Amino acid sequence: MNEVFEKEFDVILDKALSLKKPARAVIAGAEVENLLQGAFEAEKKGFIIPVLVGNEERIRAMLDQFGLTDRQYEICAVDDDENVVQYAIDVIQSGSADILMRGNTPTRDFLMPILHKGNKLLEKEVATMISLMKFPNYDKLLALSDVAVLVQPSVEKRKLVIKNMVDFLNLLGVEQPNIAVLSLVEKPSFHMRDTVEAQSLVRDHNNEPIANCNLVGPITWDLIVSKEAARLKNFDCPYCGEFDGICVPDVMAGNILMKALQMSAQVNSCGIIMGTKIPIAINSRSNSVEQAFLSLATCAAMLKAKGRD
Repeated sequence: MNEVFEKEFDVILDKALSLKKPARAVIAGAEVENLLQGAFEAEKKGFIIPVLVGNEERIRAMLDQFGLTDRQYEICAVDDDENVVQYAIDVIQSGSADILMRGNTPTRDFLMPILHKGNKLLEKEVATMISLMKFPNYDKLLALSDVAVLVQPSVEKRKLVIKNMVDFLNLLGVEQPNIAVLSLVEKPSFHMRDTVEAQSLVRDHNNEPIANCNLVGPITWDLIVSKEAARLKNFDCPYCGEFDGICVPDVMAGNILMKALQMSAQVNSCGIIMGTKIPIAINSRSNSVEQAFLSLATCAAMLKAKGRD
């Protein structure tokens, strides 16, 4: 891990490194090189022991390829026709692991067992994916949600997304986060449903707080990240350039924004699922080694914040 990367996420890494013993992270479909290497970077730092679920032959070949055979890990051999995600969940529910991580599995196949009522993993009314980012010229880490789970959430479900995001930021030490409700324009218009919904969310929050946060919307991306943009557009809001989280209108907007920043602007980021009983690291299979490492660090930090040593 490079020094710049570690400095950007030092709050998270400090919490992860403070675990008295490493957490066991089960990777569902571990035969994917970038995510595998990210897990072993976390193992090298001492806060994760990887539990590798999948095709044993391919996993061992990758361990040999990257010189990882002498490291600390466990392999759970699973046939190609078995459900690796369900197997990984069973390992956790048996008490043999603490964290679930997506490996070589499509997003839908990873999410379905997590959301299945029979597995009893949901701690809250909805689970949401949160992408945590750090990009140049913005002093804070910035959370973005929901970018994978809820396709077109209603206003009521977006309230639950905001609750999950605030709870997540609280775990990272942000006590009263500033949350933006992202829209195409900053003035409500009945022609644009996202602006009307954003206005409704803020109005409801002002009448009865959704969570302990400062909620602003509708608001555009430039106003969220730049005080100068707010000055030039005469947008009167003290939180511009100082937001901690962004609630997006739907999964397409969130996912496109997340991947554009990751792939085209080289923004460092990680992905976790909030609202479940266990920390869950979720990465794109095209994410970097650093992003996989950071997702596990965030999950370890969540364990620490919840009192697990």
